[in-house]
Amino acid sequence: MTYTEQLNAFYKMVSDECVQGVSLDCVIFGFHDTRLKVLLLRWKGTHEWCLPGGFIYKTESVDVAAERVLRERTGLDQLFLQQFHLFGDAVRYNREDTWQRQKMPMPFESRGWPERTLSIGYYAVVDQTKVMPTADFMTDECRWWEVSDLPSLLYDHRHIVEVALQTLRLQLSWQPIGLNLMPEKFTIPELQRLYEAVLGRSLDARNFHKKIMGLHILTRLDERRTGKAHKSPYLYQFDRENYKKALISGNLSFV
Repeated sequence: MTYTEQLNAFYKMVSDECVQGVSLDCVIFGFHDTRLKVLLLRWKGTHEWCLPGGFIYKTESVDVAAERVLRERTGLDQLFLQQFHLFGDAVRYNREDTWQRQKMPMPFESRGWPERTLSIGYYAVVDQTKVMPTADFMTDECRWWEVSDLPSLLYDHRHIVEVALQTLRLQLSWQPIGLNLMPEKFTIPELQRLYEAVLGRSLDARNFHKKIMGLHILTRLDERRTGKAHKSPYLYQFDRENYKKALISGNLSFV
């Protein structure tokens, strides 16, 4: 089947089986090498990138649709996923210009979709080391990009990433973001670098250590991070019960 034939089959499926005029866009955050990153797709035959997204089948809920999109792109199930915004401006982007940037092998009008589409934004936070980025037939590549160094994005996806990042920062003190972004075992400096990456600013190491340890949300393990030039630091893991209590009370704020 040619690419054009695949597209025609896809558009027919969306028209027949999906809710019209509504789509999903997922901002999938990962953390690795002290950097906060976002998972993006590169459109087929172009240098243009976009967020993972999709449509809602008539037989599924919005949340189930978002979980499906996340699973298709990461290979993971049961991740922290949060609906954060409805993007519904009358004109969200230049549609014909976007169509040309995508180098679609058919006229814009042939798609046969509504003139206006609302997008429900979700964000997910994942342990990046567990993700297997997966492209689809419309894209050539699926990979991580640093939030501070995003490529050219299609549609209004740059704005969607910006709103998702603002939401992530606001919810850092009462959603299990650290628990989902960090590996199972980590050092306190590594945890501090996560908070700094999300907040976009430096934190005082002594104050951070004092606050984190005072919350009793970490359990020190009888293991150390080896291979460091200086003294090998202890490894920690989250005490899930105390972590949950700290989130409920909002004590994880570093504003």
